Amino acid sequence: MTLAAPSPATATPGLIDIAAPAIEAVDSLVKAAAASIRARVVVDGRIDAARMDDEQRATHGLAWLATYAQALRQIADYAQRMSAAGRYGKIEDQLARMAFAEYLAQIFGGIPMSQGEIVRLSDLGLDGATIAQARTSEIETLIATGNTAAERAHLVELMVQQQGAATVGDAGLDETYEQIRNEMRRFGDAEVLPHAHQWHQDNAYIPLEVIADMAELGVFGLTIPEEYGGLGLGKESMCVVSEELSRAYIGVGSLGTRSEIAAELILCGGTDEQKEKWLPLIASGEVLPTAVFTEPNTGSDLASLKTRAVRDGDVWKVSGNKTWITHPVRADLMTLLARTNPEEPGYRGLSMFLAEKPRGDDDNPFPAQGMTGGEIEVIGYRGMKEYEIAFDNFEVKAENLLGQVEGQGFKQLMQTFEGARIQTAARAIGVAQSALELGLRYAQERIQFARPIIKFPRVADKLAMMACEILVARQLTYHSAREKDQGRRCDLEAGMAKLLAARVAWAAADNAVQIHGGNGFAEEYPISRVLCDARILNIFEGAAEIQAQVIARRVLEMAAE
Repeated sequence: MTLAAPSPATATPGLIDIAAPAIEAVDSLVKAAAASIRARVVVDGRIDAARMDDEQRATHGLAWLATYAQALRQIADYAQRMSAAGRYGKIEDQLARMAFAEYLAQIFGGIPMSQGEIVRLSDLGLDGATIAQARTSEIETLIATGNTAAERAHLVELMVQQQGAATVGDAGLDETYEQIRNEMRRFGDAEVLPHAHQWHQDNAYIPLEVIADMAELGVFGLTIPEEYGGLGLGKESMCVVSEELSRAYIGVGSLGTRSEIAAELILCGGTDEQKEKWLPLIASGEVLPTAVFTEPNTGSDLASLKTRAVRDGDVWKVSGNKTWITHPVRADLMTLLARTNPEEPGYRGLSMFLAEKPRGDDDNPFPAQGMTGGEIEVIGYRGMKEYEIAFDNFEVKAENLLGQVEGQGFKQLMQTFEGARIQTAARAIGVAQSALELGLRYAQERIQFARPIIKFPRVADKLAMMACEILVARQLTYHSAREKDQGRRCDLEAGMAKLLAARVAWAAADNAVQIHGGNGFAEEYPISRVLCDARILNIFEGAAEIQAQVIARRVLEMAAE
C-alpha cells in the first residue's frame, strides 16, 4: 500500500459544484415530509403529544432525515472552507465525497435509526413522484462516484500513510484549537491511555492525581469566564478537549461534563454571590460537582420527579431517591433538582439546589447525615462510578437555592441542555476515534492467509466508513458549538450532533471489534472496553428515541413558521 503523499488541492470538479443542488433536493424532501407528518399530528393548530407518540416511526424518521440534511450541509461547508484555505487535500476530498455518496444513498434507500430499524421515505408519507423528483442528476452523480470500492481502497491507503496524525484528514480547526488538541492528546497518551484499560478492568476510580493534572491544564474551567478563574473559552474548545480526553478514556473525558453543567447552571441562573463563591472553586478543580437529576421510574420524564425539598428555617430538607448519579462519592457539590412546591404540577414546582456534601470513598461513600447510597455495577463508562442515592431530610443551606428563586429548576436546567448535548457528541467522537485507531492498527498487524487483514476489502471498507462518519459527526458537532459560541439558539443542531455521533461511536466500536475477530471479545484487548463505553452514548443525555422526538418536534414547529 504505497502512494504519493496527499497534497493540498482544490476540490476536483463535482463535490463543491454540485453539493448545493443536492442539498437543496434533500431539503425539499425534509419540507415535504414535515408537511405530511404535520397533517397527522397537528390538532387545532397545535402539535398533539399523543399523536406524536402514535406516529413515532414517522416523526423519528423525520428527525433522522433532517439530521442527514444538516450533516451534508456541514460537510459541504467544510469542503468550501478547507478549499478556500488551501487545506483541502486528497484525503479531505475523498472523505467528503464518501459522506455525500453514502448519506444520499441511505436517504433514498433507508436510514438506519438503529441496527434493526430502517426508516424509508415512504414511511414519512412521501409518494414515488415526490421521491423521484428529488433524486436529481447531481445526486445520482454523487452516489455513483463517491463511494465505490476503488474509492474506499484508496481512502484506506491514504489513512495508512497519515497514521499518527490526530485525525483522519484536516479537522478544520484554527491554530489555537489545534494547539489545544495537541496538548490534550499528549496528556491523554502519556497519563491516561497506558492505564485506562486497567482502571476499567478493576472498576477503579480515575486517580485524584490525574484529576489534579487535568485541573492544571484548565479542563474544569474551559468555558468559565476569566473573572471567575476560568479560561473564558467557548464550546468549540470544550469539544476539542472532550473529544481528545474521551479518545484516551471516556471516564476522563466525562469528568469535565459535571463541571461544565454546574458552571453553566450557576452562570445562567445563579446570584452574584453564588457565582463568586462557586465558579472559581469549580474552575480550579478544588470542587468536583455531580449532577443529581434522575429518579427511579422517571428517566427522561423530569416533570414526574418526586424528590421533595421543604424549607425549615435557614435550610431546605431534602427527601427522596435519585439514580444513575455519576461520580457522587468524590463530589463536593451536587446540582440537585427537587420539588419545592407539590401543588404545582409538572415542571413548575421544581427548584435547583447547589447542595454541598463531604467527599467519601469506597469504605464510606456518603459521610453525610441524611444521605445513603449503593453502587450500580455497569459494563462500561467506568472510572467515576454510578450510584443510587436516598435522601432522608438531607439539609441544604437556604443560601444554596440556585438564583434564590423557587420553581425555576427545570428552566435553569434546560439552559444547559445545548452545551451538555454538544459535549456528549464530542465524547462520542473521541470514542469513535479510539475505535478507529485500534481497528486500523490491528488490521495492519494481524496476518491471515499470508497477508495483513487490512488487504481484505471488507476490513478496509469498515475502516473507511469509520473515518468518513467520524468526519461527518465532527463537523456537525463543531458547527453546533460555533452556533452556541455566537449566542444563537442551537438546541436543534446540538440534538442532531448528539443523535448522529452516538450512532457513529457505536458503529465504529462494533466494527472495530469485528476487525479484531475473537480477540475483540477478549477482555484483555482495549477494544472490548471501547465497545462497552460506546454503548452508553445512545442512552444518557437523552436516549436516542427521546432525542429524535425532540428534534422532530422542533422541525415540525419550524415547518409552520
